[in-house]
Amino acid sequence: MRWADVVREAPELAAKAATLFNSGTNKTLASLRADGSPRISGTELVIAEDLTLGMMPHSRKLADVLRDPRVAIHSPTLEPPKEWNTWAGEAKVAGRLVPIDQPEGGLPGSYFALDLTEVVVTSMANDELVVEWWRPGRAVQRISRT
Repeated sequence: MRWADVVREAPELAAKAATLFNSGTNKTLASLRADGSPRISGTELVIAEDLTLGMMPHSRKLADVLRDPRVAIHSPTLEPPKEWNTWAGEAKVAGRLVPIDQPEGGLPGSYFALDLTEVVVTSMANDELVVEWWRPGRAVQRISRT
């Protein structure tokens, strides 16, 4: 599933996630090392019809995703406000990276679109922690905790 599919199937959740991802430049990408342990790396992400990103040639995260394309990406981490119940939240996406052509004007490197398996938004509402998530073929789920 591509980002356009999420926008069509879960427009409110997609809008929340896009706002959180666009709240800063640097996102966090989790990939899998050759031994199966996690690697955390900084990355940038473009949200349009697809979620796309690029990687520098010979980078360790590129070696990871060429070997195993499963990744998770976290929105920028913003310092929580003093009034914690006004926290905007955080977003996460997960899936498999699929190689795409280098965009016009893009730097040399490898480029990917994310084939999504999950979108999650965690936020505050009415003094409750709210977690909403979408997976392909399912309705948006929501739980809240006090």
